[in-house]
Amino acid sequence: MENQDALIKECTAKAQVWMSSSLYDKETQEAVRSMVENPDKTELIESFYRSLEFGTGGLRGIMGPGTNRMNKYIVGMATQGFANYILKAYPGRRRGELSVVVGHDCRNNSRLFAETVAAIFSANGIRAFLFEGLRPTPEISFAIRQLGAVAGVNITASHNPKEYNGYKAYWSDGAQVLTPHDKGIIDEVNKVAIEDVKFEKDEDLVKLIGGEMDYDYMMAVREARIDADVIQRHKDLNIVYSAMHGTGRVIVPLCLRSWGFQNINVVPEQMVVDGNFPTVVSPNPENAEAMTLGMKLGTKLGADLVVATDPDADRLAIVCRDNKGEWVIINGNQTCLMFSYYIIKNKIALGQLKPTDFLVKTIVTTELIAEIAKKNHVELRDCYTGFKWIAHEIAICEGKQKYIGGGEESFGFLPYDKVRDKDAPASICLICEIAAWAKDQGMTLFDLLCQIYTEYGFSYNKTINVVKPGKSGADEIKAMMERFRAQRPQEIAGSRVVCTKDFKLLEQYDAVGNATALDMPEASNVLQWYTEDGTKVSVRPSGTEPKIKFYIEVRGDIASAADYAPACEKAEAKVAEVEKSLGLD
Repeated sequence: MENQDALIKECTAKAQVWMSSSLYDKETQEAVRSMVENPDKTELIESFYRSLEFGTGGLRGIMGPGTNRMNKYIVGMATQGFANYILKAYPGRRRGELSVVVGHDCRNNSRLFAETVAAIFSANGIRAFLFEGLRPTPEISFAIRQLGAVAGVNITASHNPKEYNGYKAYWSDGAQVLTPHDKGIIDEVNKVAIEDVKFEKDEDLVKLIGGEMDYDYMMAVREARIDADVIQRHKDLNIVYSAMHGTGRVIVPLCLRSWGFQNINVVPEQMVVDGNFPTVVSPNPENAEAMTLGMKLGTKLGADLVVATDPDADRLAIVCRDNKGEWVIINGNQTCLMFSYYIIKNKIALGQLKPTDFLVKTIVTTELIAEIAKKNHVELRDCYTGFKWIAHEIAICEGKQKYIGGGEESFGFLPYDKVRDKDAPASICLICEIAAWAKDQGMTLFDLLCQIYTEYGFSYNKTINVVKPGKSGADEIKAMMERFRAQRPQEIAGSRVVCTKDFKLLEQYDAVGNATALDMPEASNVLQWYTEDGTKVSVRPSGTEPKIKFYIEVRGDIASAADYAPACEKAEAKVAEVEKSLGLD
């Protein structure tokens, strides 16, 4: 009780600053006053118990007034710190010589935040190329490289619920910032007080961009196409697409047409731009519920597949028909698996694969991709979760080796190197090419997936999100990771653990505890366990949401598509055993 009273006192003192300073507008001050006067102090504490942390991925949080919320003042301080870092990184440059790209998605307040960002950069003498309206995340990444900008900012909370917004910081390579820039920017942001922020826009240094960049991006996406002939043979492939109220609504149908597809149908209710996402519980392609309207229209039109993008169009969802003609959602691991398989197999068949070409996957993504790459003599690199790490692998090989694709289990893939973030428009075009190729072989996408399983073994993946909101939740997540690290499991679901990887300590342990070093670019708070029966478990706290994530992969075999459903049932039972072993049941 004493600690709670002290916390309320501390939060009230912070709130008083917001209420009394002329730097905050009246609407914000009234909202803060309401929190202070409310006998229930929950909202006050959650809004002011800490400052929303500018981390290596930027900012993400619930919108509203307060130090722990996404609002124009927190966005302003982040941008001032980012501008300070840019000016230090490029000393002696004249006004307007340096430039940044600023974009945003469809979320509530996204345009306000983007305009605030552009204004602050301009006030610091940095030219801001501001997109005239909402645009996909991958187009922001593309534009940074295309315009020769030194950095970029994208206002988006990706697939998070409607209450959230976010701020992603990019560097000159079009990728989200990595060392040393991430830590340098964080240091500068932490030095900034609200009175330091230059909010006054310099009109001469803010330039709107739009249509020409859309065209250039669309032309770049065409470079991910592998087999134009197979598309021509199946240009009438029946495609249903949903923009999920977001940024893909215009560019995805245009890209599909530029590849040669002609039968493109859209889900009209979800083509409406709306940051409240009225047709879904959550605009997340990982949630089956979000695809309901797409599947309904797909059934009506007899579609071959249903595809969707999340609000900022970096992630994609794929739905196809199973061997009974029912709709089945292809999960993120299966999506990455099919892309990797097709890219390798068809580049080999068309004579496009070179010995130095390479693929990338994240450490929590299915190990089946590694088996496909190994069997076909293609280099596969493992990296940390987050596309900035895939971009890092592309960057260190630029000019020496050719990147041909990479992805992660969370419904993100990048099939070419003109962008340095996950790219749903390009990936949707490629999955439609894959569907056309499968049709050429007398198969559906589902048949193709089962063919991969019969050739390389069956793999079943499940991600468990344990949500722990607020300060108490953050403490619980920290304690869970400390416990797992201190007490390494010796067996999981009755199978002996033969390898433990601790990416925070950068060490790997065998079954008897002998340690060897892990070769990774830096430490990360991730643990992995591998068992004798092929089970793989990864655990890590989310870097953008109040949750701890468990990634479980179990293995098996199938002889044909008819074995898929029984194999899934058996695997689900095995996953339940794994959950019980880890105390997650």
